[in-house]
Amino acid sequence: MKRLVILGGGYGGLRIIERVLSPDLPDDVFITLVDRMPFHGLKTEYYALAAGTTPESHLRVTFPNDPRLTIKYGEITGLELDEQVVNFANGDTLSYDWLVIGLGCEDRYHDIPGADQYTCSIQTMGATRNTYSEINNVNPYGTVTVVGGGLSGVEMAAELRESRPDLNVRIIDRGQSILSPFPKKLQEYASQWFIEHEVQLVSMASVTSIEPGVVFNHNQPVESDVIVWTAGIQANRIVRSLPIEADNIGRAKLNQYHQIPTHTNVYVVGDCASTIIAPSAQTAEIQGEQIALMLRKDIKGEEYPASLPALKHKGFLGSLGKKEGFASMGKMSLVGQMARVIKSGQLWMYKKHMG
Repeated sequence: MKRLVILGGGYGGLRIIERVLSPDLPDDVFITLVDRMPFHGLKTEYYALAAGTTPESHLRVTFPNDPRLTIKYGEITGLELDEQVVNFANGDTLSYDWLVIGLGCEDRYHDIPGADQYTCSIQTMGATRNTYSEINNVNPYGTVTVVGGGLSGVEMAAELRESRPDLNVRIIDRGQSILSPFPKKLQEYASQWFIEHEVQLVSMASVTSIEPGVVFNHNQPVESDVIVWTAGIQANRIVRSLPIEADNIGRAKLNQYHQIPTHTNVYVVGDCASTIIAPSAQTAEIQGEQIALMLRKDIKGEEYPASLPALKHKGFLGSLGKKEGFASMGKMSLVGQMARVIKSGQLWMYKKHMG
């Protein structure tokens, strides 16, 4: 019996399962998926759940149903790479021959006092439920501050503006403009959208501390009823605790085959992997395709290819509420309703395919 264990039923983990569960999978290979939730959550859309515009049921995708796949639910507390064992909070253990770590990311608070205690998160389904509850309980004319003007922060603020026009909404960002990694055209379009929809943009910020209901920007208090944190991520704590080489946000440094160099039977996918391209659902799926190829080689005892194709994004899609959006595809930038239609279509196709 050979055991493949996949930790995390996210975008990368599911892509690997989909590719490895092929008709030619040997009968002596058993696959176990480990997750804390009984479904795949569409993390790229958690902002809509937090804003109250999309019900949780629309962000759930059922895990694959296959007799060759076992699903184990539980909270992982640690990995023993030399012993090839996964440890769980309830005392259970799970042995493996090959392991895929796809445990996702956590908020990174940059050692800002109070940030981890007094802000809301949209990193997990559970945290997003809590964020929705906090925002839903804000009275009319209250204020919600989103710290971080990247893709998550922008989508969160825009969706909230549409869902709660009675609230004051602001984005605090350290850059000169929101969406700083994106083309200038998209930055300007999104900024103008927020100005027209009366969302306050605070640029060149330096958040020095956070207290209950207060963000200190350059040590000056900015009051808010709810503070949502979207200002950085780091690898899952399980990966950060491993005795392996990691980058500055705790992601595992890997060889060209997405393996931990000292333990080549362990693959890392998604936000826990240090890659040359930005972490995203798309990155995880591209990695997942390549890891699935390598696992099939492992299972059949075949030689690895001399190299794998370089990781490369096809583009990015973002929304500004339910009617407008923006897209960056190669050298082309697209804004307006068509970009939003494309994103909605992509999400529909993904859910239909995975479901």
